[in-house]
Amino acid sequence: MASRPHGSRPRRTRPRRAAKLPPGSRHALAVLVMASVVVPLLGAARPAAVPAAAPAVLSPLRAATPAVLDERYAASRAGIRAAGSAAAGHGDRSRAAVLRAMADPARHFLSFDGRDGGRTVEVFGDLSGAGRIAVLVPGSDTSLDRYGRLRAGASALRRELGGGAAVIAWLGYRTPATVSPQALTPGLADEAAPRLRAFVAELTDARPGARVSLLCHSYGSVVCAGAAHGLRVADIVLYGSPGTGVDHAGRLRTGATVWAGRGDGDWMAEVPHARLRLPCLTVGFGADPVSKGFGARVFDAGPGGHSDYLRPGSVSLRNLARIVSGRTPSGRTPSGQTSSGERRDA
Repeated sequence: MASRPHGSRPRRTRPRRAAKLPPGSRHALAVLVMASVVVPLLGAARPAAVPAAAPAVLSPLRAATPAVLDERYAASRAGIRAAGSAAAGHGDRSRAAVLRAMADPARHFLSFDGRDGGRTVEVFGDLSGAGRIAVLVPGSDTSLDRYGRLRAGASALRRELGGGAAVIAWLGYRTPATVSPQALTPGLADEAAPRLRAFVAELTDARPGARVSLLCHSYGSVVCAGAAHGLRVADIVLYGSPGTGVDHAGRLRTGATVWAGRGDGDWMAEVPHARLRLPCLTVGFGADPVSKGFGARVFDAGPGGHSDYLRPGSVSLRNLARIVSGRTPSGRTPSGQTSSGERRDA
C-alpha cells in the first residue's frame, strides 16, 4: 500500500448521487411498481377462464350486401350458441346468460371468439346501406363479461347519428385490466394493432363508398395509433387517452383528421403523460393528445368522467356524432378556443 505524505489529510470519497428522473417518469414508475404488487393478488382471486371452442374460419368480407352479411351473422351466431353451451356446462351461469342474449337473432356479429375473455365485432344499424360508419375501439376492462357498457355506448351513438349510419363495436383484442402493468405498457396494443388494421382494411374494401371513422377510448387509443398508418379512414378520434406512443399527431402517419378530447371529470388528466424506457420494457405512452404540442384537433368533451363519453345526452356524444358525420364539433375546447373552422375530410 502506498503511503501518503506526512501531514496530508485523507481524501474523502463523496457518494455518487442517483440520477434524477423527470417527475412524470418517477410517477409512472411508481404506478408500475404498485400495480406489479396489486395485480397478482387480484389475479389470484379471478375465476378460471371459461372454455370455448375455436371459432369457425370465416372468409374475408368481400362485400357488405344484405345476403353476405346475413350469412356472416348466422355463422357468428352459431359460434355464440356453442360458446354459451360450453359456459353452461362449465357452470358459469353469468357468462351463459350473456351469450344467450348475444345469440338473439336481432343482434348482428361479424365475428365472435369466446376464448380468453372473448372477442366480438358487433354491428349496430344497417351496414349494407350505411354512408357513415363509426368503429368503436374500447379500452381496458372490456370483455364478454363486461360487454354491456360497450354495447350501450354503441347503441347510444347509433341513435345520435340517425339514419344512414352504422356503428361497429370492435372488441377484437384482449384488453388490459385498468390496474395492471399491462395498462401502462404497449404490449397488448402492439398485438391488437395488426388485427384492427386488417379489419378496417376489410371493411373499407367491402364498403368503399362509406365514410369510416375510428373512435378510440382510453387504452384503445394506443391500439388505434399502432394501426393508423395507411388506413383509409376519415377520422381518428382519441378520447380519454393516456397517450399514443408518439409525441405528435404527424407521427401517426395517417391522412385522417386526428381529433382528441377529454372530459372535465376524467381522471386521465391526472395520469402522467410520460414515457419511461426501462431495461426490459417501456412504461407510459408519451404526450397528452389534448395538449397543444401534440397537434390534434381538440373537441369539447363536456364535464363527464372517463366512462361517460358515450352517455346519452352528453356533450361528448353529440360531438363524436358530429365528427363521424363530417361536421365540425360544437362548443369550446379546454384552452377556451372555439372548435370552429374548416376541416379536412379523407
